[in-house]
Amino acid sequence: ATKAVIINTQNQVLILREATTYKDGTNHGRYHLPGGRLNPGEPFLQGLQREVREETGLEIVIGAPVFVGEWFPVIKGEPNQIVAVFFRCSPRVETVVLSDEHDDYQWVTAAELANYDIMLPDPAAIQAGFTAIRQ
Repeated sequence: ATKAVIINTQNQVLILREATTYKDGTNHGRYHLPGGRLNPGEPFLQGLQREVREETGLEIVIGAPVFVGEWFPVIKGEPNQIVAVFFRCSPRVETVVLSDEHDDYQWVTAAELANYDIMLPDPAAIQAGFTAIRQ
């Protein structure tokens, strides 16, 4: 999978909340970073662009990878393992249009992250994204 740590010009990261109506969801009501699983044979950067566009309507500039994480969701009763590369990205514009998979989004600063229930391993990836900017 590929995931985007999208940081805007105000040094805020974009997080999305999984909608309770999302039938394939495994973390309803929790926040996470945009992105997702790749289609078979899909180049990973194209997959990241596609996932971000589908989930947020945003066009992004993809920067350097900042984190690799894994998690083990149960999807439709079947155990899965997902390994994802997280990329620091910037939005070309900041107008978000959510898909039906999500019911809220927030642009938040590093200090505000503790106020949100964010799925693992995304907090570590977000921290890595903010750290990469300062370097």
